[in-house]
Amino acid sequence: MTQCPDNLFADFPTAVPEELVNVLAQSTSVRIERIVSTGHASPKDFWYDQDEHEWVVVLQGEGKLLFDDAESVHLRPGDHIGIPAHKKHRVEWTSPDEPTVWLAVFYKN
Repeated sequence: MTQCPDNLFADFPTAVPEELVNVLAQSTSVRIERIVSTGHASPKDFWYDQDEHEWVVVLQGEGKLLFDDAESVHLRPGDHIGIPAHKKHRVEWTSPDEPTVWLAVFYKN
């Protein structure tokens, strides 16, 4: 039986009230998510503090991450970054004009 491929740019609305997160694959040690943001940002004073490492790439659109040491990283299509476990960070900004599509890989050592 032939399986039809999925497309990372399909099946998401252009305007969503909250970020849209789809788990694409997972096991006990890794999780891969597609995240779609349209003008979204983390809530005021909220910081991600994850038990897992995260590698994230922007496939479409753009966004800005802010880290608790005041480092700011602006990501455009093709830009990627690794975030160690427990490195506090937040989404400061995403493009309001087009969906920002992120591919995030969460993993443990």
